[in-house]
Amino acid sequence: MILTRYSETPILEPNPANAWEALNVFNCAVVHTDGLFHMAYRAQGANRVSSIGYAVSSDGVRFNRLQQPILVPQDEWETCGVEDPRITYLAEEQRYIMAYTAYSTRGITPFFAESQNLITWKRISPMVVGEDDKDHVLFPRKKQGRYLALHRPAPNIGLAFSPDLKEWQDFQILIAPRPGCWDCKRVGAGGPPLETEQGWLCIYHGYDEKNVYRLGSFLLDLEDPTKVIARANGFLIEPQEPWEVSGEVPNVIFSTGNVVLNGKVYVYYGGADRAIGLATCSLDELLDFILHG
Repeated sequence: MILTRYSETPILEPNPANAWEALNVFNCAVVHTDGLFHMAYRAQGANRVSSIGYAVSSDGVRFNRLQQPILVPQDEWETCGVEDPRITYLAEEQRYIMAYTAYSTRGITPFFAESQNLITWKRISPMVVGEDDKDHVLFPRKKQGRYLALHRPAPNIGLAFSPDLKEWQDFQILIAPRPGCWDCKRVGAGGPPLETEQGWLCIYHGYDEKNVYRLGSFLLDLEDPTKVIARANGFLIEPQEPWEVSGEVPNVIFSTGNVVLNGKVYVYYGGADRAIGLATCSLDELLDFILHG
């Protein structure tokens, strides 16, 4: 494993004082800006309907959180919850885009929302409707005037393009499950792709026939993200700690947030859909693992 846990214990756990996050907190987006780590995390109360909470930290480890969620279910798309936020900052447009999953009795729907301050969010539109598709995340810059997003047309990781974040086109498959490997059943994108000199660094999750979720990595060409440069054979981290092995859903490490700061990669993840952990490694080490490991 390349990633090293910051601690054997979670960095964020359920808060019994708030009904909306008393049962589980997990699967978080993290953005670093103006010297602070901003986290948007999925939370559940006793009714298991998901909302999205907010927390902030100066060191990326000790977070202070708001007592009320920043995104809650509001229409027929979201009656059972808003889930798994992934946040991308679009520097040219000076706005944040959150990709999240709307869940209702009609199924799952990948949605986008926008914000100027990471607290107040306005819905934009769904990415697709009526399909088994989620785990979507936006690239931080456009290509030839179009937005790019990874998404999960089950069981694969796909790429799609859009002129306006509403109409999506040129859907194609990038990464598929590998028979006999740790990611043989299904794969899905993690946090926003990270721009490096070697290419777009992408962290993803995959699971096997025993439903054990681990994290993997691959590189896409900077100028042509439809080209996969390399994909690591091994995984970055797997469930080991008791709170990663046992929880709401056992044997799960699932990431929707990653940050690079001073040559260090911070990967935030949900453990067993119960709590949030942090694992890190050097950027150079991770790139070498993908290209040569």
